[in-house]
Amino acid sequence: MPPDTDADAQAHPYAHARRDDQPEETRRVLLSRTFDGDAELYDRARPGYPPELYDDLADLAGARPGRRVLEIGCGTGQATVPLAALGCRITAVEAGPRMAAVARRNLAEAEAEVGAEDGAGAGVVSAEVVTAEFENWPLPAEPFDVVLAATAFHWIDPAVRVTRAADALRPGGALAVVRNQHVRGGTEEFFVEVQRCYERFDPATRPGMRPPEADDVDNSDHAEEVARSGRFGETVFRRYTWDLTYTTAEYLDVLRTYSGHRALPEAARNGLLACVAGLIDGRYGGRVTKRYLIELAVSQRR
Repeated sequence: MPPDTDADAQAHPYAHARRDDQPEETRRVLLSRTFDGDAELYDRARPGYPPELYDDLADLAGARPGRRVLEIGCGTGQATVPLAALGCRITAVEAGPRMAAVARRNLAEAEAEVGAEDGAGAGVVSAEVVTAEFENWPLPAEPFDVVLAATAFHWIDPAVRVTRAADALRPGGALAVVRNQHVRGGTEEFFVEVQRCYERFDPATRPGMRPPEADDVDNSDHAEEVARSGRFGETVFRRYTWDLTYTTAEYLDVLRTYSGHRALPEAARNGLLACVAGLIDGRYGGRVTKRYLIELAVSQRR
């Protein structure tokens, strides 16, 4: 897929569809804390990232063997484990203690697996997980080569996230931000019909909502935020569309990990999930496909 740059965006403007990763500032902290309530479910249900993303992290951000990577909000290690297995030296900062514990377990299992494949007593995975809020975590004296936030940057305080990332980087180091958006595709008619469930059980649902086309998803907000800091050069983008198919149970598990769903009152959440399950089983044979737009934004520190 060809890259998007700021110049491309100006030549082919998007329709400024509302993004999934733009929480209201008044609810940002509250919603960000919902994930730690069931870290095992999050680990089981949340997908990782397409292989091409890691190739571009290496080529654009320099996330290669031996490079020091600071990961902000690692969750349970969806991106941490693959990068560590590739030989990056990772320090991951995760605010949720349960999420951090699962990430440590996953890294330990990956290390044991690498060691077993090598026929040695220990693997080559080099990663540590720190339980802390990035906003308050004391930055180490030695700067990092890469600062990565994979589907987590929007949960960090916007007043400090870009400048703190710059402070953590060496000159020429890269800030790499991965974003995720549900877009039109997959089982399209299901995502039209399921809005009736949301309109019934979630009063915040706007009538007639539909997933946007991938080309209508705007990424200029991030490029502009980084540029305003004055600490980075131009932001370069890569985009990947990814179709994932879920059984009814798998899709409900994914929904249970979303902050907006987790924040609903229990009765409303249970009603919503039952409505969704009935639709998938009753009209779609127990399986639906969801299309994701994954975006990588890389900015080099001046």
